[in-house]
Amino acid sequence: MVRAFVLLALGGPGPPRPAPCRVLYARAFGTPPETDTPPGTGDPSRQRLRRKEQLLAVARQVATQCQLLQSSSGRPSSPQLPQLPDEPMSLQDAPGGLFQLPSGDPFPERVTVAWLSVVALAFALVCDPQENVSLAEITLRRLAPRLLTSLRLLGPGADVLLRPEATDVLLDRLLPHGQMLFLNEHFLQAVDREMGIKASR
Repeated sequence: MVRAFVLLALGGPGPPRPAPCRVLYARAFGTPPETDTPPGTGDPSRQRLRRKEQLLAVARQVATQCQLLQSSSGRPSSPQLPQLPDEPMSLQDAPGGLFQLPSGDPFPERVTVAWLSVVALAFALVCDPQENVSLAEITLRRLAPRLLTSLRLLGPGADVLLRPEATDVLLDRLLPHGQMLFLNEHFLQAVDREMGIKASR
């Protein structure tokens, strides 16, 4: 089971201090476990705030992982967002990885996070620890290029506008109720036609 999906704009170096990462879109799946709600926080608004804090903590950790990978590879990180593609692209060589968050930090139970970085963005799936991590990585590489078509540049920097309704539809089709699917090309092509997405080259 996938607990949550997070799409974030990576922070980067910039005067006078590094820019923080920014969550562009986040979606939780399923009903949070009872242990996910600390005593005295039964109020729905407090629960939403708690979930928002959890997903922001995931986003920060993903941004840190991306920065560590970039620094270890010798590639300078850039806060600038290159021109986004207007059609799906292959992300087979896009940097990504896996890490675990221990129980209580920030979720009550241990979770595994699969992430993928492309241009100045990162995509992450928060999964139960027993989930198939290979399938999580494949799902991200199928989902990310299609989600890029939901982004529109607002300026020359890393400001983007997300079309949340298109993202919701894609997640409903490719990750229904947080369940990962073994997606074949015929199914993906049907989704692309439905969404009006140009076929990948």
